[in-house]
Amino acid sequence: MEAQRTAAGSARVADGGSLDLRSRARAAFAVAEVHAAAVDAQARFPTEAFAEIRKNRLLGVMVPEALGGEGASIAEIVDVCYLIGQACGSAGLIYAMHQIKMACIVRHLHGNSALERILQRVVAEQLLLASSTTEGQGGGNVRSSEAAIVREGDHVTLAREATVISYGIQADGLVTTARRAADAPSGDQVLLVLLKSDYTLQRLQSWDTLGMRGTCSEGFTLRARARAEQLIAEPYEKIHAQTMVPCAHLMWGAVWMGIAAAAMGKAQAFIRNAVRQSSGRMPPGAAQYTQALSSLHTLRSVLASALQAYEAAMADDRILAGLEFQSMITLAKVQASELATATVLGAMRACGLSGYRNDSDFTIGRHLRDVLSGLLMINNERILANLVTPSLLTPLPSTVGD
Repeated sequence: MEAQRTAAGSARVADGGSLDLRSRARAAFAVAEVHAAAVDAQARFPTEAFAEIRKNRLLGVMVPEALGGEGASIAEIVDVCYLIGQACGSAGLIYAMHQIKMACIVRHLHGNSALERILQRVVAEQLLLASSTTEGQGGGNVRSSEAAIVREGDHVTLAREATVISYGIQADGLVTTARRAADAPSGDQVLLVLLKSDYTLQRLQSWDTLGMRGTCSEGFTLRARARAEQLIAEPYEKIHAQTMVPCAHLMWGAVWMGIAAAAMGKAQAFIRNAVRQSSGRMPPGAAQYTQALSSLHTLRSVLASALQAYEAAMADDRILAGLEFQSMITLAKVQASELATATVLGAMRACGLSGYRNDSDFTIGRHLRDVLSGLLMINNERILANLVTPSLLTPLPSTVGD
């Protein structure tokens, strides 16, 4: 296996691969942090951060070693998302979205040689993959597609109105949902993996938002023609339950936790500075800092528990598809986004006006604007409404230990 590793794989030392991956992630963190304010202010792609991410060969780390990657675990990727999210919310979210799609391809590959070649190119060329699951009137309902795959011999074509494709122009490829065929119902979906040469994008709408401005999540008309082998054979329903949902909620949650941790770092520095300047007296915001720190620890526990449950269930399709697991992992997203928001708000209140100002060393404005996106990505109200019926069928605990 060692002989099959590329430069990316050889970068991880035999006994300390995770440590080496973290050190490379910290290098990306350092660059992303320097440029985060400019990325936000100019609503531009985090070019410098992704140059460093590519330099440290972080885009293909999940690819199996046999295909030139490093076989990084979901837990390792979640940690990288957390680190980069601390530095720049937009860069962290883009990295997370790329890795969510990588997880879908890697987990459901099943020996598809065309997709194996794409994975090898991701590693060798450090390609960045975007996601196209939001479409037309369906909005954020990723389990419904309007546009359908059309088969033309050994090729397929697709034309869809994608209301959001994050970093679509900057990506080297994308992974998109579609109806299996023109006569298929909207929920009978497939996942198609495309490289830049396979499609064109025509801009439909711009991206001028409160936060996550650097994700450049514009809308496009997507027109694609690719080889039929670039379709993942597994039904999207299965991919969605086993990989898409758990990885999305864990990796997004890690980014939001990173943003919250960065805000808390500023609040901690503010409190310490205030104590020094007032001969040891605690400032008024100290109590808010304590509450926010508690929220951050709770957030970490939620994500750690969900990650542990996913890792334990990954080999069991029955558990992954079950109501209990799907409800838990989905509610973890709701809890993570709300706890992250509460943490950042608490950090701002701990800093008082210094946290509210944009021209302060302790400003938390960007962190607050970025973290609010977590409440709206797959809208929390929609998630909770969808869970009402299945939750009514779930038995209530009979003891404290249940």
